[in-house]
Amino acid sequence: MIFFVLKILIIMQLAINIFSQAYTLNELFCGKNIIIFGGTGYLGQAIAMEVLKYSPRKIVIFSRDEVKHFKMQNLCNDPRIESVIGDIRDYERVIYATRGIDIAFHVAALKRMDALEFNVEEAVKTNIWGSMNVFDACVANDVKKVLFVSTDKACSPVNAYGASKFVAEKIFTNYDRTRIATQFMVVRFGNILESTGSVVPIFLEKISKGDHLTLTDERMTRFVIDKKLAIEQMFDALRFGVGGEIFVRKLSSMRIVDLIDVLKDGFGVNNETKITGIRPGEKLHETLINQQEMVRTIEFENYFVIQSSIVKDEDQIDQQAHYMKYGKKVDVSLAGREYSSDSAVISKQRLTEYFELLGILPN
Repeated sequence: MIFFVLKILIIMQLAINIFSQAYTLNELFCGKNIIIFGGTGYLGQAIAMEVLKYSPRKIVIFSRDEVKHFKMQNLCNDPRIESVIGDIRDYERVIYATRGIDIAFHVAALKRMDALEFNVEEAVKTNIWGSMNVFDACVANDVKKVLFVSTDKACSPVNAYGASKFVAEKIFTNYDRTRIATQFMVVRFGNILESTGSVVPIFLEKISKGDHLTLTDERMTRFVIDKKLAIEQMFDALRFGVGGEIFVRKLSSMRIVDLIDVLKDGFGVNNETKITGIRPGEKLHETLINQQEMVRTIEFENYFVIQSSIVKDEDQIDQQAHYMKYGKKVDVSLAGREYSSDSAVISKQRLTEYFELLGILPN
């Protein structure tokens, strides 16, 4: 157990430390004007709290929820936090909010996969057209760096949510870097363990109430990432990226049936588990890199970096992205391979140790 805990701690502290010529976090954020689209949500709040440590000039929190704005002002209690009520569907509001901004985080999205299967138009309006508004506004206002947060569901999508995020990824990766100075980077990961709406807090609430736990399929697996690792991944993409890349962290995964067992054992309960069957648009296993993307993927110690599908001059890209020389191209003979959650599953024992380390389980 000690070995595993030390390994987790080391991974959590590592950036892409073999890369060179990158911004430090102080250089990246100190004295800068930052905007976070979707800034009142779980991840947006976490980004803001972390960026504040590096002396930004201001952080603009862009969100349509005025109640969450009020709560966040009370949470942060920092004059550098500025609230802008707005919706990314409203281009004029996005243009206004991005004036004078140096770095943008685009975290705003409709995310409820099950609900969006029956409300496809709304997914298009927010996740695609809203993202196009963010892209265009950042270009118009000469924002230097933009980070778009995507999802594993955008990789080989089978549902409306994933498909809308897949198109949004293309907006931020398939642009003409010879004409556009703004650097757009993308990160892909699954649901953050502790985030609102993810499976862990849902199960914990049911456990506390004595309700039954629902499992759609005993074979189901999902990638595991916590808030700290997600923020490091976003910051690394901003530090090293030159534009058009998708940064994918090397992650472990878990069986959902193991997750249920770990939570039951950890809290000493025996809630009933009901098998409900796979929901519309749901996958048995999630994928972070598909077969087609593997041929344009660079591998590093802790990351994969997927290059844009429209890259024409790879040598020129490699010269601009200095970190690329420290990685290696994924072997073309492995083009049939995917980076899927069913290929990186950790044991229940390791999952228990990880949850204890994060404070999800009582010690």
